[in-house]
Amino acid sequence: MQLRKVTAASAAVLALALTATACGSDKEDGGSGGGKKITVGIKIDQPGIGLKTPDGKYTGFDVDVATYVAKELGYDAKDIVFKETKSADRETAIERGDVKFIAASYSINDERLQKVDFAGPYLLAHQDILVRADDDSIKSPADLNNKKLCSVAGSTSAKNVKDKLAPKAQLQTYGGYSECLTGLENKVIDALTTDDSILAGYASQQNFQGKFKLAGFKMTNENYGIGLKKGDADLKKKIDAALTKMVSDGSWDKAVKDNFGPANYKNEPAPKIGNIVK
Repeated sequence: MQLRKVTAASAAVLALALTATACGSDKEDGGSGGGKKITVGIKIDQPGIGLKTPDGKYTGFDVDVATYVAKELGYDAKDIVFKETKSADRETAIERGDVKFIAASYSINDERLQKVDFAGPYLLAHQDILVRADDDSIKSPADLNNKKLCSVAGSTSAKNVKDKLAPKAQLQTYGGYSECLTGLENKVIDALTTDDSILAGYASQQNFQGKFKLAGFKMTNENYGIGLKKGDADLKKKIDAALTKMVSDGSWDKAVKDNFGPANYKNEPAPKIGNIVK
């Protein structure tokens, strides 16, 4: 009787050990692939950049870049775990190890470089404005004076325009870019400002195609990089190599066309690795 109890207990321990081993196979392995998982930070609410669709899929230029990089690191698409990383949480997510790397319209700047490292850049974007396709009244940033300019809560883009380029612009605060687009379409506002890549992504949505246009003002330079833990030189080197290959084999151009093409986005050529445009 005692023997049966010991045997049953041993079997239970063995089952737990096997379960732990199986679970362990799903953990990240530091960037060497081998069928294990990798968690990547992205945006999930920016069409054309990073969007989670109602059916649970992920689309956008940053998603395509992240998928390509992960593949070069040895991971199949099924092994990628996409995790939403909001702008304010990106450095914390990297420092805590919640994600292996982040591709989320993440501009490289000196302040962020104090906390994280960046591979790339992989896209040079610019602050621009979006207007209605039939509006020819705004030919320069100064023409935004006395115009209603959409400001998204938490964004500094519209404030930068008002402070530096068009002091008489009338800021209209909305909860998100989608609301700004609705206001722009209905002529409640006259313009929306943020990175041109983000604007192109929104304007490329099927329900908005042909309704808006980018002004092409290039008011700032935004070097999008892939954020990773500070000091991880090996991973940075691997990601830089993956980005270089993505450009050389034509996958980068295809991703730009697929995600921004309907908005007639006049993108900059793919930047060279390490070339930060001030």
